[in-house]
Amino acid sequence: MTNLRSTHPHFVRCIIPNETKTPGAMEHELVLHQLRCNGVLEGIRICRKGFPSRILYADFKQRYKVLNASAIPEGQFIDSKKASEKLLGSIDIDHTQYKFGHTKVFFKAGLLGLLEEMRDDKLAQLMTRTQARCRGFLARVEYQKMVERRESIFCIQYNIRAFMNVKHWPWMKLYFKIKPLLKSAETEKEMANMKEEFEKTKESLAKSEAKRKELEEKMVTLMQEKNDLQLQVQSEADSLADAEERCDQLIKTKIQLEAKIKEVTERAEDEEEINAELTAKKRKLEDECSELKKDIDDLELTLAKVEKEKHATENKVKNLTEEMAGLDEVIAKLTKEKKALQEAHQQTLDDLQAEEDKVNTLTKAKTKLEQQVDDLEGSLEQEKKLRMDLERAKRKLEGDLKLAQESTMDIENDKQQLDEKLKKKEFEMSNLQSKIEDEQALAMQLQKKIKELQARIEELEEEIEAERASRAKAEKQRSDLTRELEEISERLEEAGGATSAQIEMNKKREAEFQKMRRDLEEATLQHEATAAALRKKHADSVAELGEQIDNLQRVKQKLEKEKSEMKMEIDDLASNMETVSKAKGNLEKMCRTLEDQLSELKTKEEEQQRLINDLTAQRARLQTESGEYSRQLDEKDTLVSQLSRGKQAFTQQIEELKRQLEEEIKAKSALAHALQSARHDCDLLREQYEEEQEAKAELQRAMSKANSEVAQWRTKYETDAIQRTEELEEAKKKLAQRLQDAEEHVEAVNAKCASLEKTKQRLQNEVEDLMIDVERTNAACAALDKKQRNFDKVLAEWKQKCEETHAELEASQKEARSLSTELFKVKNAYEESLDQLETLKRENKNLQQEISDLTEQIAEGGKHIHELEKIKKQIEQEKSEIQAALEEAEASLEHEEGKILRIQLELNQVKSEIDRKIAEKDEEIDQLKRNHVRVVESMQSTLDAEIRSRNDAIRLKKKMEGDLNEMEIQLNHANRMAAEALRNYRNTQSILKDTQLHLDDALRGQEDLKEQLAMVERRANLLQAEIEELRASLEQTERSRKIAEQELLDASERVQLLHTQNTSLINTKKKLETDISQLQGEMEDIIQEARNAEEKAKKAITDAAMMAEELKKEQDTSAHLERMKKNLEQTVKDLQHRLDEAEQLALKGGKKQIQKLEARVRELEGEVESEQKRNVETVKGLRKHERKVKELTYQTEEDRKNILRLQDLVDKLQSKVKAYKRQAEEAEEQSNVNLSKFRKLQHELEEAEERADIAESQVNKLRVKSREVHTKIISEE
Repeated sequence: MTNLRSTHPHFVRCIIPNETKTPGAMEHELVLHQLRCNGVLEGIRICRKGFPSRILYADFKQRYKVLNASAIPEGQFIDSKKASEKLLGSIDIDHTQYKFGHTKVFFKAGLLGLLEEMRDDKLAQLMTRTQARCRGFLARVEYQKMVERRESIFCIQYNIRAFMNVKHWPWMKLYFKIKPLLKSAETEKEMANMKEEFEKTKESLAKSEAKRKELEEKMVTLMQEKNDLQLQVQSEADSLADAEERCDQLIKTKIQLEAKIKEVTERAEDEEEINAELTAKKRKLEDECSELKKDIDDLELTLAKVEKEKHATENKVKNLTEEMAGLDEVIAKLTKEKKALQEAHQQTLDDLQAEEDKVNTLTKAKTKLEQQVDDLEGSLEQEKKLRMDLERAKRKLEGDLKLAQESTMDIENDKQQLDEKLKKKEFEMSNLQSKIEDEQALAMQLQKKIKELQARIEELEEEIEAERASRAKAEKQRSDLTRELEEISERLEEAGGATSAQIEMNKKREAEFQKMRRDLEEATLQHEATAAALRKKHADSVAELGEQIDNLQRVKQKLEKEKSEMKMEIDDLASNMETVSKAKGNLEKMCRTLEDQLSELKTKEEEQQRLINDLTAQRARLQTESGEYSRQLDEKDTLVSQLSRGKQAFTQQIEELKRQLEEEIKAKSALAHALQSARHDCDLLREQYEEEQEAKAELQRAMSKANSEVAQWRTKYETDAIQRTEELEEAKKKLAQRLQDAEEHVEAVNAKCASLEKTKQRLQNEVEDLMIDVERTNAACAALDKKQRNFDKVLAEWKQKCEETHAELEASQKEARSLSTELFKVKNAYEESLDQLETLKRENKNLQQEISDLTEQIAEGGKHIHELEKIKKQIEQEKSEIQAALEEAEASLEHEEGKILRIQLELNQVKSEIDRKIAEKDEEIDQLKRNHVRVVESMQSTLDAEIRSRNDAIRLKKKMEGDLNEMEIQLNHANRMAAEALRNYRNTQSILKDTQLHLDDALRGQEDLKEQLAMVERRANLLQAEIEELRASLEQTERSRKIAEQELLDASERVQLLHTQNTSLINTKKKLETDISQLQGEMEDIIQEARNAEEKAKKAITDAAMMAEELKKEQDTSAHLERMKKNLEQTVKDLQHRLDEAEQLALKGGKKQIQKLEARVRELEGEVESEQKRNVETVKGLRKHERKVKELTYQTEEDRKNILRLQDLVDKLQSKVKAYKRQAEEAEEQSNVNLSKFRKLQHELEEAEERADIAESQVNKLRVKSREVHTKIISEE
């Protein structure tokens, strides 16, 4: 529990404290067992040992570059991975707490918090440093402005003093009178120039509007082209989906073709075996023909002997007694040999008994060891299960990896093709977009120029109207003044000799008139100056916003101070005006003129306010445009981040595509080798087929020759026998009685032989069953050996003892096999005796005249029969003893098989579902095996029939012809399949060429992408620089806002509310961005898992293909071994033939046939055994491969399910990302709204400050006028 509490878990686990349901009691072992089973302790251990935090290299570099900026040099492009490695190496942290991956940095728990604290400290240092520098810079700027103000104040005072000294000079008066006349001529020229410029601007406006219309039409066409391109992209995506389906179909057809190729190879191997059997039969027939020829030669020799013996019958009768004595001696020798054999047999029996005793002791020791092994197996069952599960998981993972790699290779090839097409389309779209952007930029520039020209025209028109109004007012004033002058001149003429006082008054009035003119000129100058200032402000408003805000704040401070002064001065002026109006009525006209001037000034003020409103509107527009630009910058930042991620993804895809290329090249070479081997096999089959046809023709020729020769010899023999029967009839009568006795004796012997043949067949069947059992036991022993080898590390000592017991068992089995071979030899001897009896019958029937020879042979036959009966009894005894030994061996083997069955039951519990399917196929294989055994038995029966008669040979010949026809049909079918395989191979070659072309296009597109990425990075750098400038300007505006908040409480409250809202929205935006980045990381992990699963599926397919290739190789090796075995069998046959020839020298013609038949029987039995072994091995191999194929199919199905699940997760995460993006957009919209409100408040402040400036200027003018009036009044008084 302390471990759990130290990790701060955020989940709930229900744990049973005890099983008796008693409160307050806790069983520690039970709780720990539950925690282990739930995986809590393992999770704690993994969390302690693992790296839970992970960040992409680019994000890590961007966020933590502040910690040591000097580690990453500026102006150079460095890989984000290398940069992060340098950064982490330069920081003072524990370097064992992080690891570098392919795309991310992995941190142990707690290290990220430490890095964040270091980053906060660094940022605090940097912010304080920047604030200090900014304050110093602002203080220096303020000081510079103060110095400039001081100098400007000195300059203004100096100029005013000089002007006051020069003001009353007559030349200056004349200059002041002439100056407005000069300005009027200049204004006319300016008006003419402005009209020309106005016409030019109108023409340019018309041209720009025409260009704008053309551009709009082009935009419409480009949008249509864009839509068409999108439709093309969709159609190409559909075509790509179709191509993927085609690829899947091609893979399926490939698998089917491989299966067909396997079938063809199996058929070819079967045909090779059949051909080998046919060649063996052909050789046997040739041997039989040669034997028949020899028999015919022997018959001719016997006929010659009969002719000779006809004359020497009497001599032979005498010699019979001598031969009988020789036979007695031979019989004595045979009895001695028999005794020797019996002694050897008894020795073998004694050895057998001793070995049986050894076997019994070994079995007892084995039982003890098996009990110990069972005890150990009970303790090691869990370890076995774990090991088996791990091996299965390992195999599954390896297969999944291979399958997934192949699938990813295919998908990446398709993706590369799509990417190439998309890159081309994107390149075209980017070109079009660049053109559109250039045209839009031109249009925006033209629109800006048009707006500027329109504003300038409006300003000029307003200035012209103002100048016209001022000119009209000046003309009115001039006319009034001329009237006054005329009136004054008339009064002077009427007075005719006025006083100097009136002259002075006139002078004063003229001076006042001049002052009024000067005031008008000053007003016009001020108007022109204000217009020029407004123009300059309009031109420099975007660059000098910060300075204007500072100036407005300062002016505002001054205005608040001067407002009170202005109110006091206005009150004083009002009192002064009242006193002046009451005191002096002469000045009423002047007041009227002043009122007119005031009305004119008010109109000017209204015009100036309009201009200010226009400027504020333009300023608001500029601010909205700046907001839009900032939003575009944010969008471009997001695009840059997406492009960087896409770049990383593309680099990964390119690497995977390279791997796929290499694997495809390997697969291509493997297919080429397979094709070459298939062609070679086809050529070999054709050659074998041609050889078989030639052999068949030769066999037919030899058969026809042999038949003709047999017919000739038969005719010759019959003619000679008819001629010589008459001569032998007398001798026949003499020996008829002897023949009858001999025939009766032979019939008895034949009956015994028939009974012996039946017992022989039974014994053969029993021996075959015993051999099958022995093979089974051998297979079981081999399986046990394999299983015992798996426990080498754990049971080394026991294994040695078991191996010794196994070695002893194998020795006993070898001895049993040797005894069985001895049994076979005895049986062969018995069969030889039977064949000798048959030959004796034939010779007695065919050669009745050779009585002497027959009597000798009958005597020998009787002796042999007597000996054979004794041998038969001995063999039966040996058989019973061997059966007892075999039964004991079977009992021990059954005991071992019981243990094997226990182990198999444990395995079958795990593989119950797989074994059911395998059982069905095993039944099919057993049926095939039975059919094969039946075919073998039929072949044996056909061989026996061939030995018995020639008619059966003719039937076999017909069957062989039918089989050959079937073989020809199968060969044709195989050729067709090979042609189809060649066609498929050509199709695959064409597809591979297409894929190579697509890969070349993909590489070109990749280069284009690299160039585009470089351009995008440059743009991103420029945009980042602009963002930094905008941030600096934003910081300046925030400072000014804080100063304004101190002075204006109402505005500060609103701004604070908006600021808090903005900060909250920014925080939410950051949180959403972090969530989106996490989701994107999860998305990338899921996509990688899907790719890994696809690679596993592809690897499983490749494993299946490799297994198929290994099957082919094993089949080839088995065929090669069979050929070698056949060659060895041929050598054995040749040696046996030589032995037969050596024995033929000792024995007569009858023994030759017996030995040949025995050799044939042995060869047939050896072939049957080899075929059975081959069948068993092939069945085992088929079972293994079928199990592997089933496991692979099961793995592929599981991988597909996993892929579908991952796709569902990806869709869900994409929907979540879209929702988060919507929330972020809404937050940005709210922040934009708040910024717009803030900007409106700033505009209102600026308007108020401008109005205050205007009021100040008016107040200053009124002050100046009031002072002038006051001086006039004082001078008049």
